[in-house]
Amino acid sequence: MTKNRILVVEDDKAIADGIAVNLHHAGYGYTIFDNGKEAAESLESDYSYDLALLDIMLPGMDGFELFNYMERYDIPVIYITAKSDSLSEIKGLRDGAEDYIIKPFDVLTLLVRIDKVLERTGKLNQIIRIKDVTIDLSNRTVSKGGEKISLKPMEFEVLVLLARHKKRTISRQRMLDEIWGEDFFGGTHTVDVHISSIRKKLDLSDVIKTVHKYGYRMEA
Repeated sequence: MTKNRILVVEDDKAIADGIAVNLHHAGYGYTIFDNGKEAAESLESDYSYDLALLDIMLPGMDGFELFNYMERYDIPVIYITAKSDSLSEIKGLRDGAEDYIIKPFDVLTLLVRIDKVLERTGKLNQIIRIKDVTIDLSNRTVSKGGEKISLKPMEFEVLVLLARHKKRTISRQRMLDEIWGEDFFGGTHTVDVHISSIRKKLDLSDVIKTVHKYGYRMEA
């Protein structure tokens, strides 16, 4: 399966390195630039990106100007910036950015929003494999060893969340918020019930690990 490829333009090395590590663990390919002008010029020879993460305050060319180049090559954009004023956010979104994230940010939030943008724009890789389990995102089906396995809608969502963020511990509350929504009134035991069912149906007890008193992590 070809990895989704992401362009990162960020001049803060610590932030860029942190994003790179998390993109790697999430299964994305990436290229990083610390200068807006250099990033723009590079597109002339290589523009095969599925998404761009752009800082706004960049040397060489700012993120707003750089956006025009992304638009030219049909590359969706998420701004990641310290510019928290509403005018900048409104400009970014009105110009056509898919999302606007203010630093400092939660890494899982960034990864989930990347997934959502790729899915919304039709660029998200549609097949995920864990051991002998295949998840088809476009058809919302799951098979094990070639045999189709029936999952309830929320079981499917829990499985996908863990599978797309392998090796990252996700709290029960975070899973509730992301899947059931922040207005859900049920307790976190709901997550435990769904995890138990997924493990049983797909024989993934050795892959979906429980993090005591916190949440779950997929190790595969």
